[in-house]
Amino acid sequence: MAQQVYTLLVQVGRSEGDGLPRRATGAGLLCYASGKDEDEAVRETVAILKQAEMAPLDVTGYGTLEEREAEGHEIGEEDRALMQRALDENAVIVAQIEPFFADERPQH
Repeated sequence: MAQQVYTLLVQVGRSEGDGLPRRATGAGLLCYASGKDEDEAVRETVAILKQAEMAPLDVTGYGTLEEREAEGHEIGEEDRALMQRALDENAVIVAQIEPFFADERPQH
């Protein structure tokens, strides 16, 4: 089976040396990962993030480029280029990191 690129959203917690902002409680990482199937892409992504001293907690798969287009997702040229890079290099590309912060003021 040919390699495909899968869009994954990975939630990470905190771990020493993870490179996240000091006050962050974790982060969401948008990744493009190549694999023969989504399970392989998830395994590779989790392994690479652990090597980068991150603490993956949860992975949500959004499918391949074709699957996302079939669902009506708008996919820009920059994202398409990153997906192609992931395929060409048989790699995991972290396209975006969104740190999470705990709200310091109580809500009333």
